[in-house]
Amino acid sequence: MKKTAVFTLFLLSFLGYSQSKGMFSKDPIIHLENFQKQRLYFGYYLGFNSFDFKVDYKTVGPDIQVKKTTGFNVGVVADLKLQEYINLRFEPGLYYTKRTLHYPNFTNETDAVRDVNSTYIHFPLLVKFSSVRTGNIRPYILGGLSTTLNLSSNSKSIDDNEQQKFRVKSWSTNYELGFGIDFFSEYFIFSPSIRGCFSLKDELIRDNDPNSPWTGNIESLKSRAIFINFTFH
Repeated sequence: MKKTAVFTLFLLSFLGYSQSKGMFSKDPIIHLENFQKQRLYFGYYLGFNSFDFKVDYKTVGPDIQVKKTTGFNVGVVADLKLQEYINLRFEPGLYYTKRTLHYPNFTNETDAVRDVNSTYIHFPLLVKFSSVRTGNIRPYILGGLSTTLNLSSNSKSIDDNEQQKFRVKSWSTNYELGFGIDFFSEYFIFSPSIRGCFSLKDELIRDNDPNSPWTGNIESLKSRAIFINFTFH
């Protein structure tokens, strides 16, 4: 929450500064008019994430409860102009998050709780569709595919939940959809955006016991996430 408040204050300060410089005035001074005419340009981003699990079950029963926390993102951006309103973007980054699974059928916390800490290297390839620029503002939508390497997957561990090791696959494939706004300031472009990320394949590695109370009734386990990124070009 503290990190979110800091970035919110930063965003409000930036918008206040931009307004004082005439970004939202009737006849604003046009900043960086030729910047996005470049064929290729780069940037970086900082942001937050909230990861969840979508759990499908084999039989009807009590659901596993997933507690989400706010993680952070950092990465770089390469933007290739394909057409005046269409860009291809590659946004590799490092994403850290934590989820806690609460299993309802256990009486002791040691068995009932599994903390899933994840450190992802995320490789999204996205298509950005921009609107006509109005003054120093240009909204956009974007979408595409991504692949993710989970450095904390425990996929190579021979231990399972009997030894308190929750295991998922190292690699996952996702699709992503989102929107954002380019704000053109005097010296750089500031682009806040929000994006959803949805895993396409089951990520769970089952326990050695097919009737495991932790994984036996799970048909599929897929990550879902929301990313809020603040990008600078």
